[in-house]
Amino acid sequence: MSRPLPEQVRLHVVDLAAQLLGSMPSSAVPAPLRGIARFDPRKRARLGGALIAAQLETDKEFREIVAEAITEGWPELVQSLAEGVVPPAADPVVVAAAAYLTRPPGWPEMVELAREELERSADTAQESAHEEVVRRLRDQLAAQKAQAKSDIERLREQLKAARAENADLRRKLHDARRRAKEAEAVAAEMTAAAEEAKAAVASATSAMETELRRTRERLAAAERQLEAARRAAREGRSIEDARVRLLLDALQDAAAGLRRELALPSTISRPADTVAAVSPDRPSVSGVPARALADDDPALLDQLLALPQLHLIIDGYNVTKTGYGTLTLADQRDRLMTGLGGLVAQTRVEVTCVFDGAELNGPVPVVAPRGVRVMFSAPGQIADDLIRQLVRAEPVGRAIAVVSSDREVADSVRRMGARPVPSSLLLRRLSRC
Repeated sequence: MSRPLPEQVRLHVVDLAAQLLGSMPSSAVPAPLRGIARFDPRKRARLGGALIAAQLETDKEFREIVAEAITEGWPELVQSLAEGVVPPAADPVVVAAAAYLTRPPGWPEMVELAREELERSADTAQESAHEEVVRRLRDQLAAQKAQAKSDIERLREQLKAARAENADLRRKLHDARRRAKEAEAVAAEMTAAAEEAKAAVASATSAMETELRRTRERLAAAERQLEAARRAAREGRSIEDARVRLLLDALQDAAAGLRRELALPSTISRPADTVAAVSPDRPSVSGVPARALADDDPALLDQLLALPQLHLIIDGYNVTKTGYGTLTLADQRDRLMTGLGGLVAQTRVEVTCVFDGAELNGPVPVVAPRGVRVMFSAPGQIADDLIRQLVRAEPVGRAIAVVSSDREVADSVRRMGARPVPSSLLLRRLSRC
């Protein structure tokens, strides 16, 4: 047989063989099917169908055993097939299954006849189904046409009523527009009067606000002058005196350092010793000792801290967010203050730490260690501007270093004569304190 069994015939043959496996002695069951024979009867054909079909195809003895069972069930059918006669009223599936198992003369033709019969039955069923679908579609179309006709009649009635209602609404709209125009004329007169009154009030208010602002500015200027006078009187010197004093201290420390570097005697024993061979410039960050260092060189900050009268200005939040970004702002400030206290104790440099206070709603408690000046920017001012003001306030020539990784801040203070230092260098230096 060249063609496989029709699927319905194959399932029927496998089901017959699966039922027979349960009643066969274990010794008579083919070896490949012994495991399947122990299955539940409902599972044999479903789980072992492929093995059973293959065994029937290759094992003649097993097929003959199944053929005996079908002969006992349908003896007249098997006898007719053996005589080469196919009963006209017989089920094609049963005929093909019996022919395949008993193998009478011409059984392949019988299987093919059954296949053709099954295909014709399937085609007939499909055609009947198609006719039924067509019939239902025609019924639905007729119903939809009737419904559409009814909807059209209803819509015509609704359109007629809507037209009558529209005519009535048009009359009402005409009356409403006439009344609206009259109301708009009255409203325009009232609006004009209100605008005149508002303009007069605005003019008076603007004049009052301008005068009030000028008064406040004069009051603020007077308060600043009074505070400056009080500070000068309290400190006993002016701001310019403080700058000169600070510059003199820097020059004095530089001269002392030069004397130690050249191993000069502490007293001048000869007149020629009063003539300086070298007149050093005033100390500044441009004269970093030893070799020239890059901004990210770890030795840079140590050499800057060794300069006499160095003023170290720190961009507070730029440093803390670089090193302690996961902490709260309060914890960041406390940790930075602790490190700066140790740095001042070791180097004795002047340290000013600037924080951005423009967005603060009130004063911030900060415990500044001895020697550390803490400043917050005023409302409307950012910390970067306050840092630039601190640099401008220093006398020309004083050594100033600004710790910030903000490129804009670094570039601006460099143009003003200060030396920018990345925040990472200060964090590395604080870790050694």
